[in-house]
Amino acid sequence: MAENNLDVARIIGHAFDPFTFEYTERDVALYALAVGAPANALDQAELRFVYELSSLGFKALPTFAVLYPTRMIDTILSGKLGGIEFNPMMLVHGEQYLEVKSAIPTSAIITCRPHISQIYDKGSGMLVVTDAPCYDESGTEIAFNQSSMFIRGLGGFGGERGPSGTAEAIPDRAPDAVQREKTTDNQALLYRLCGDRNPLHADPQMAAVGNFDRPILHGLCTFGFAGRAVLKHFCDNDPARCKSIKVRFAKHVFPGETLVTEMWREGSRVLFRTTTAERGEIVLSHASVEIDA
Repeated sequence: MAENNLDVARIIGHAFDPFTFEYTERDVALYALAVGAPANALDQAELRFVYELSSLGFKALPTFAVLYPTRMIDTILSGKLGGIEFNPMMLVHGEQYLEVKSAIPTSAIITCRPHISQIYDKGSGMLVVTDAPCYDESGTEIAFNQSSMFIRGLGGFGGERGPSGTAEAIPDRAPDAVQREKTTDNQALLYRLCGDRNPLHADPQMAAVGNFDRPILHGLCTFGFAGRAVLKHFCDNDPARCKSIKVRFAKHVFPGETLVTEMWREGSRVLFRTTTAERGEIVLSHASVEIDA
């Protein structure tokens, strides 16, 4: 056990080779469609995220920046992460934090410099935290992504358990806003065109290996739906007002289910949680958005 712990300790700080993410206006529009935009195709404030000739000006959703480190998915699907070997079907996305540092261009070449910042022993699995600052061609940091990946079955190696991530208490009042949106049966098949082609989200046989009875929706797709809800109700659909968003992926979502996002304004932050209407499961927890009031 001590030897395994030493190996894990050496992996912390591991820097992956920098890579680029090049995209066009088409990719920005495709992403918006993949996370449910526009809810109303006649609403110019929502149409601007999918239509490059929008009279209000074409804009990228702030959550689009989670796509920048997409190439890390290829590393994950290889079953090797900085010296850790595992079955990719046993990995689930635990948490995501996105900080928007500068206006997100509608087309760009972005360079990401990811590294493993922490590894925690959660007993039933290993939690690997990866940081990925992302820069444009001038060297300006556009966004910072932090992803926590939970690898089932690799716990018990004797490492630190890490923070418990206690959720901030939801206010004891009715939500200030609620958004209810039904995903489509092919939502995951659409979202995977944005870059995350993990077969867990498409192939029933591969989903079964991960102990799911059918393919599940990408956590980052649900993340995008919730981000749109906050953007609409508290930012007037102005991406410049969204500074950061963080969530914990508490439960899986099946394509076709209805997402209910409840939101509470607390100063410059919006606390929220997302549940599935059909199963009553909380799927996004420990969630908040920092906004420019």
